[in-house]
Parts: sequence; structure tokens; C-alpha cells
Amino acid sequence: MHNDAKAMLLSYLQENRDAVLWKLEGLSERELRLPHTETGTNLLGLVKHLAGIEFGYFGDCFGRPGPDLPWMHDDAEENADMFATADEPATWIVDLYRQAWAHADATIDALALDALGTVPWWHHARREVTLHRILVHVATETARHAGHADIIRERIDGEVGLRSGNTNMPAAQQAWWRDYNARLTAIALTFEDAGAAVRSRP
Repeated sequence: MHNDAKAMLLSYLQENRDAVLWKLEGLSERELRLPHTETGTNLLGLVKHLAGIEFGYFGDCFGRPGPDLPWMHDDAEENADMFATADEPATWIVDLYRQAWAHADATIDALALDALGTVPWWHHARREVTLHRILVHVATETARHAGHADIIRERIDGEVGLRSGNTNMPAAQQAWWRDYNARLTAIALTFEDAGAAVRSRP
């Protein structure tokens, strides 16, 4: 049963990994690097960040360190893991991410779900973790960034979808989407802009 649970968690993680890389297909180095939010979110930076995440959580935290990544050092430039420098080509970043998968998968294969590890950058009260918790954590983080990649790719060239071979989107023409957007806009405009803001906590 534990092996079945591990396989299920890994399958979710892999689906999200594949989704992230699919969003890069067919784009130029410039398109992969250009920021698309005020905080600089870009496709290649998301992949670089996720490579560090996997090497860190499935490597360092379980005594199985991966390569020394300078952007993960405490003295690294702010946000250094969220963009590719001019001398870090896209092919290298993607290959590094795939290396991180292999390193992570080796850890997942070698250890039981209840194997203990330590996350030194978490608060001391919750630093001790199991492989199970880290699998859930990294799959969730990868899914979050896959969502970022979805939106960025749509902003670049209109390409959308869940995964290759299954977009999970309505089979609609461009005119339908224009009408759909107009309808949503009309609904939103019926509300006062100065209304009470939504709060995340009561």
C-alpha cells in the first residue's frame, strides 16, 4: 500500500513537471526570458527555480546532495533562482531540471514514505519531515508554478491547455472566446469598484 501511495504521488509530481516543460515548447530564448508580471515572472526562471527546489528538498534534506547551485547560496543575489542569466542557455536550464527529476526520483525510490529528513530553511519547530510530506509539498509547489506557466504562455502567443494531447479546454473558436470575455467583463462592471475587498481571513 505504501508503494502504491508513493507511485500515485510521484505520478502527480511528474504530470506537473511535464506540464511546466510543455509550456516552453516552440518559444525562442527571448520569449522564454521576458518577464510578464511586475515581479518579473518568466518561463525560464520558473524552470530554474523548480530545479533548485527538487535538488534541495529531495537531495539536501535527505542527505543526498545534488550539484552546488550558486543561486541557492545564502549570499546569492536576491531572486537569483527566478531568472536565467545571459550565460545560462535555455537548453542548459531544461537539462538541469531533468537532472533534478532523476536525482529526486532516485531518492524517492530509495526511501520509504516515512523516511525522515530535515528542511534547514524551515522554522525549527517543523524542520523534521517525512518523504511523504516532501512529495506532497513539491508536487503542490510544482502545480502552482505550472499554473503560472499556463498564464504566461497564453499571454505570449495564446497557446493554452493542460497537457500535450489533452488541452481540457472547450472546443471553441476565437469569436466564442471574445464573446465569453465580453460577458465576464459586463458582469464584473455591474459591481461597484469601491466595494468591500475580499479578505482571506475572517
